[in-house]
This record gives sequence, C-alpha cells and structure tokens, in this order.
Amino acid sequence: MGILNTVLSALTWWNGQTLNTRLYTWRKGVKVGEDEQGNIYYRSVDGKRRWVIYNGEIEASRVSPDWHGWLHHSYDEIPESHLPQPRIWEKEPSVNLTGTAHAYRPAGALEQGGHRAAATGDYESWNPAEAE
Repeated sequence: MGILNTVLSALTWWNGQTLNTRLYTWRKGVKVGEDEQGNIYYRSVDGKRRWVIYNGEIEASRVSPDWHGWLHHSYDEIPESHLPQPRIWEKEPSVNLTGTAHAYRPAGALEQGGHRAAATGDYESWNPAEAE
C-alpha cells in the first residue's frame, strides 16, 4: 500500500503534495513555521516563493488569516513575531463549509423544502407610466 500511495501522490494533487512539490520543498524549501492545525509553511532560499504543506485535507480556508497574509507577501515576518495577540472578542477562523451538510441554507433553499414566506405586500413595483 505504501508504493501505491507514493505513486498516487506523485500523480495527483488531491492526495496531498505532488512529487514535484516534495522535491522542490526538499531541495529549495526553508521551513518558517507551523500553524495550530499542523500545516507547515515554507519559503524558497531566495525568499521569492512561499507555500504551505497541508496537514490533512487540502482546503485553502484551512490557512489562518495570519498565515494567509504571510503567504501572499502582505508582510515579510512570520505571524508569531509580527502580529499582535488576538483580542478577546475575536472569533477563531473557520473553514469554508460550502458544499457540506453544515453549510448555511436559508429558508427557501431547496435543501430546506424550497418554500419561502409569502411576500408581505410592502413592496410596490415601479411603473414607468405612473412616473410621468
């Protein structure tokens, strides 16, 4: 099974990092940090490229806002040394739930039965003949 996993990861991006990413990380990557989810962040030796190796599911919303700023060159320092401590009122970032059973579905969505509340009658459509 180990050889099969190696071949699959070499050919497919959805099973984790590809063979090319592994080789590039091994040859030119410098580990700069790790987040609370276990994702590992790298930069190239010359500092021009930055990337993340996900711990588990490859989903961009699993990158915290702090590390997202670093990945996109918004600042050069790693988040632990650059950003202030989170405020007590700040919520933890959450992953994107679109396409899952936990996604938000308002009343009237097909998954909620497809029926909306009736209009209340407080809306009048514009009539160009009456506007003259």
